[in-house]
Amino acid sequence: MIVDLNQLKAPQIICLGEALLDRLGPLGGDLFLDNAVEDCLGGAPANVACGLAKLGTEVAFVGRLGEDAIGKHFQHLFQVRGVHSQGIQIDERRPSRVVLVRRDLRGERSFQGFKGGEDNGFADQALSLNDLKKVWPCLVLKARWLLIGTIPLSTSNSSESLLWSVDEALKKDIQLAIDINWRPTFWDPKNDPDSGPNKVAIAKISPLLEKASLLKLAKEEAKWFFNTSEPCQISRLLPKHPDVVVTDGARPLHWCIGGFSGEMCVFSPLSVVDTTGAGDAFTAGLLHQFLLSTSMQMKAEAAVEEMVRFAAACGALVCGGAGAINPQPTYEEVKKFLFDSIDGNK
Repeated sequence: MIVDLNQLKAPQIICLGEALLDRLGPLGGDLFLDNAVEDCLGGAPANVACGLAKLGTEVAFVGRLGEDAIGKHFQHLFQVRGVHSQGIQIDERRPSRVVLVRRDLRGERSFQGFKGGEDNGFADQALSLNDLKKVWPCLVLKARWLLIGTIPLSTSNSSESLLWSVDEALKKDIQLAIDINWRPTFWDPKNDPDSGPNKVAIAKISPLLEKASLLKLAKEEAKWFFNTSEPCQISRLLPKHPDVVVTDGARPLHWCIGGFSGEMCVFSPLSVVDTTGAGDAFTAGLLHQFLLSTSMQMKAEAAVEEMVRFAAACGALVCGGAGAINPQPTYEEVKKFLFDSIDGNK
């Protein structure tokens, strides 16, 4: 069913950044030796936008796509999901980005490089500030959150657009959510996929973190940027004392939210096909829960833990299918998963 975009309400969340194609290699195989097994639409901000829409949240995506088959597939996807798409730009010169994703036998993935874009780069790198300014007033009418990653900071045009959006959002009292989502190959394709940020990247990213109300980061990212993985310590190091969530793959996640701190073992999916997008589904679930809460400071510790459990369930459910978007759950599917988990533990 295609959602009638004319019937959508103004978005409550804006997700800004990259939309791209994940080209998945075979489990345990090598993309450079074996044929890819599946192409899946992805990109962290696009994943979060689609996850939020699937949960029933009014959300807009802002990004730039090529005038190609990938761009057309994304436009159709956003229409089907009900994602506001007035912030999508189409680039006639640059292609949509294709990311090569290697997966081990457990479904854990690493990014191995890109396909295409040798001449003019990729469309997402050329996010136009002039085009963004034309649609921004409509996007922020009722927006409460702006969700971004740090990949747009790696190139000048997209960096300019992202930083302008952050400043404009803060002027409107729109809260900023950041998923660091460090991906070294986006900054330099020759980088080792497992390498940490250099001094240049840290200098570009760190000032942005000081503006966040919500910060989600992986354990290794926490250590790179803050020399600690303890969420409350990270929150105290930043001027706005944001809510902080630190994930660690299949190991327990830790949080400091609304003045409460805790840890939780993540849910184990019945089967793991692909972990791509699990963190983005978690982010979508958490932001969805934040919108349902009128005042985090007034929440009891148990209620905050329930919010985190909901987000963790969203992440677990995505691992049961290929790609980051197709397996995303509805609100009802998440609630059933949580109910079955409680029932199974009795």
